[in-house]
Amino acid sequence: MLEINSINKTYANGVKVLNDISLNLPKGMYGLLGPNGAGKSSLMRTIATIQAPDSGSIHFGDIDVLASPQTLRSQLGYLPQDFGVYPGIAATPLLNHFAVMKGLTDKKIREAAVYQLLEMTNLLEHADKPVSSYSGGMQRRFGIAIALLGNPKLIIVDEPTAGLDLAERYTFNSVLAEVSQNAVVLLSTHLVEDIADLCQNFAVIAKGKVLLEGSPQKLTQTLNGKLWQRHGNNNPCSSTLNSPRIISTRLMAGKKLEQAVADECPGNGFITVEPSLQALYFHTLSIHGLHSSQSQI
Repeated sequence: MLEINSINKTYANGVKVLNDISLNLPKGMYGLLGPNGAGKSSLMRTIATIQAPDSGSIHFGDIDVLASPQTLRSQLGYLPQDFGVYPGIAATPLLNHFAVMKGLTDKKIREAAVYQLLEMTNLLEHADKPVSSYSGGMQRRFGIAIALLGNPKLIIVDEPTAGLDLAERYTFNSVLAEVSQNAVVLLSTHLVEDIADLCQNFAVIAKGKVLLEGSPQKLTQTLNGKLWQRHGNNNPCSSTLNSPRIISTRLMAGKKLEQAVADECPGNGFITVEPSLQALYFHTLSIHGLHSSQSQI
């Protein structure tokens, strides 16, 4: 289990990016959801020992992460939002290079691990091509192959499916779901559906604070009978997001669609609908005086 207790971090410019963050992550996939600038990447960099917090503690099993960062790194797989590759080097030798850096010095064991990871990430037929020539989706899959070297017990992936097409996203998510059977996987994303599909538990973070935490399914059920929806006019600029009851406004088939959370019908034209994790997310931001840019599409 990964235990995060009262983590705080303020940058030199005075911005407090992490504000008393406490979370417990069991084995399996755990999601972080939040708007841009919420503090998700800062939290992941802190857990990955790339930056130190101002206060608080992090433990992974028996490891005191802040006191023994190198011990944690031996069990860590990390895929940041952006990573570079060496130009002109093919996948197999480059993955071998990273494997040696990860401590896989036995040639037979290393070659078997590299083959298995290229197969798992569906890159075997491209193994002799330069990674710098890969599409964005292929590079993300190569990144997860790097992160999985050495069978890490803690895997951190930051916006892993950004820019991927649907097929690549499905492949990537299938890999994450498989490895999460034997590891703690921390997934940061803007895609609510990825959290709903993959994660047993998740947290909503905004302005460096945890706003909501728990099971996506159980928390979504708290909106049973309280989620309302109506079609408005087709002017996307006439949003009613400032209404205290409206949690999101978006376009569907060119027409405005509004959703609201209320114990009773909030107005003319509203009908009750099945709750969704996306609605729960927007509702959580709304009750804290925040709105995600995703709420207007």
